[in-house]
Amino acid sequence: MSRANSHDDSVDILFTAFEPSGDAIAARLITVLRKRRPDVTIWALGGARMRDAGANLIEDTSRGAVMLLGAASQAWAHWQRVQRLKRWLSDHALAALVPVDSPAANWAICRAVRRTQPEARIIHLVAPQLWGWASWRVHKLRRLTDHVLCLFPFEPEWFNTRGVVATFVGHPVFDAQPHCQDRPAFLPEATIKLAMLPGSRRAEIRANWLTMFGAFSLLKQKHPALHAAVAAVDGSAMNLIRQLTPSFHGSGGLPSGLSLHAARTAEVLEWCDVALVVSGTAAFEVAAQHKPMVVLFNVHFLVWHLIGRWIIKARTFAMPNVIAESSGLARVVPELVPHFGDPAPVALELNRLIASRELARAQIQALERITEPFLDRRFTEQACETVLELVS
Repeated sequence: MSRANSHDDSVDILFTAFEPSGDAIAARLITVLRKRRPDVTIWALGGARMRDAGANLIEDTSRGAVMLLGAASQAWAHWQRVQRLKRWLSDHALAALVPVDSPAANWAICRAVRRTQPEARIIHLVAPQLWGWASWRVHKLRRLTDHVLCLFPFEPEWFNTRGVVATFVGHPVFDAQPHCQDRPAFLPEATIKLAMLPGSRRAEIRANWLTMFGAFSLLKQKHPALHAAVAAVDGSAMNLIRQLTPSFHGSGGLPSGLSLHAARTAEVLEWCDVALVVSGTAAFEVAAQHKPMVVLFNVHFLVWHLIGRWIIKARTFAMPNVIAESSGLARVVPELVPHFGDPAPVALELNRLIASRELARAQIQALERITEPFLDRRFTEQACETVLELVS
């Protein structure tokens, strides 16, 4: 098949990501790929981080996650995006497609590449969590992938036994990162230091922030010396959190003992004693720092009982607990998933960690055990080597 810009030794790789966390993970790999192979051309449906890492951005898609119940409202826009990509593919020969997380959005991309450029390798970065829900989709994955790069050690066996080639490449949160030598000036001294991570997606923040804020308010009544630092993924997320905070509109500011910080998650986690985290990537980021935590995720009561509980077979959702159970261990962190909005149980679980050093220490030791398999793997190097092997 003739391509306008194709030549025998060209290596073009397309990355596709549809949410901020995917944009960040892809950017790490793109940075290393460009250092190792400057001759490789990187294209992207993604966001600013991928662009800054050196990708040629075809379209900004990092804030348009198409997931489960939200897919219907964005289906038409995504269909149009796929049509535009098909036209782009008619002039660009790919060595590989690297779909990053967001399987609901990436299935259509994989299908378009497989049909128009069957010679291109499809290398999933972040395994679709089919082991947790919708396991029947492994048949679709088998058709639409050549290799899956897994972030968690239990995943390759699950996929390999179902005919999908998969490799554990480690997790990006364990890549070498600078640590704060001193307490950053923007974080206060406090007797009790609580980190609050409300998620990266706007829908997550809207669903969970009021519960998190309510739990903080209950704890503040019990522990006046408490300070909570909210780690927002970026300025847009921070503004949304501010807008959703009830007291902000009433008093013109945030309540005493609460502060918001954009793009400072690493510093907030190093500072804190305990964390309240929306279930997702952030829970594992906290686990990597060995900080005791409570994990939360709100869903609509009727949506869960009428739809969710039948589609999603898993009953363990927080990744630290999933890893522990895959190794035959008990759950390591309290998880309120699914949760239906009441802040009191959340505050109760947090207070148990605050009040009992023994309980907090036991959780820290458990987190140290489950994160051991990640310590000898550098995600970016391992993933880069696998991708280059597949496209060589």
